Amino acid sequence: MHTSTPPDVGKPAPKPGGRGLTGVVRRHPLSAFFVLASGASWLFWLPYILSNDGLKVLDLDFPPFLGDAQILGVLPGAYVGPLGAALAVTLVTGGRAGLRAWRRRLFQVRVGWYWYPVVLLGVPALLIGGTFLVPGATEDLRAPSAMVLAAYLPLLVLQVMTTGLAEEPGWRDFALPLMQRRFGPAVGTLFLGLVWALWHLPLFFTGWSLAGTRPDAHWWATIGVFTVMCVAISYLITWVFNHTKESLPVALLLHASNNTVASIVLPEMFPDTDGAVMLSAGAIGYGIAAVALLAVTRGRLGYRGARD
Repeated sequence: MHTSTPPDVGKPAPKPGGRGLTGVVRRHPLSAFFVLASGASWLFWLPYILSNDGLKVLDLDFPPFLGDAQILGVLPGAYVGPLGAALAVTLVTGGRAGLRAWRRRLFQVRVGWYWYPVVLLGVPALLIGGTFLVPGATEDLRAPSAMVLAAYLPLLVLQVMTTGLAEEPGWRDFALPLMQRRFGPAVGTLFLGLVWALWHLPLFFTGWSLAGTRPDAHWWATIGVFTVMCVAISYLITWVFNHTKESLPVALLLHASNNTVASIVLPEMFPDTDGAVMLSAGAIGYGIAAVALLAVTRGRLGYRGARD
C-alpha cells in the first residue's frame, strides 16, 4: 500500500511572519483558514438562511436549479468558503511553491487502482449496513429500482463537481496535511471533523436541514448525530488520503459517494424511514469502520510523517 508523503515533501517553505493581516495568516495558517472558510460561507449563505427556504425573515425565494433550490442557495457559499480560503491562505503562506504542492494533491489520480472500487463499493456497504442496524429500518426494505441505478453515476459525477470540489480542496487538500503534522492523524482528524461539522451548522436553519429550521429536541439530536457522522467519515477519508499518496480525487470521491448513496439509494431502499434517522446509519456504519481503522493502525491511519 502507498503511504502518505513525508512532511517535508511538497511542504512550502514558510515565509517570514511580517506585520498586519498577512503576518497573522502566515503565523497561524490553520486558524486563518478555518475563520476565512466559515466566515465566507456563512456570509454567502445568509440570504438563503433568511429567505423563505430558511427562517422566512426575507420574502425571498431561491429559484430551483436542477429541481432543487439548495444548489443556488448553498453551493456559492461552499465554493467561496473552503476552496477560496485554501487558495488564499496557501498563496499567502507558501506562494507559488505552496500552490504547486496544493495542486499536486488536487490532481493526484495515479494511485493503486484498487482504491477506486474500495471507495465506490465500501461507502454504499457501510451506509446500507449501518441502516440495517437502525431499529425498525428494515421493516420497509426494498430493492433499488432500475431508475435509481441508472441515475447513480450521473448524480455521482454531479456530486464530485459540486459539493466535493467545493469542500475537499479546503478541508482535506489544505487543512488535513497541516492538522496531521501538528496534532497527529488521530487527534488532527478529530479536530478537523468537528470543525467541518460546525461549518455546516447555519444550514440547519434552511431547507437543507433534515430536522426542520427551528431548534427543538429533534433538531439538536440531528445535529449531534450529524457531527458524529462527520467525525467518523473523516477518519475514513484520512485513511484513504494517507494510503493514496495524498490523493484528493480519491478522498473527494469518497465524500461524493456518501452524498449520492444518501440522496437516492437509501431513500429508495428504506422509503418509510425518516431522513433524519438515516443520519444514524452513517454514524453507525462509519463509526464502526473508524474504530476498526484506529485500532488496526494504532491511530496512525497510514500516516508516516513526523510531527511538528
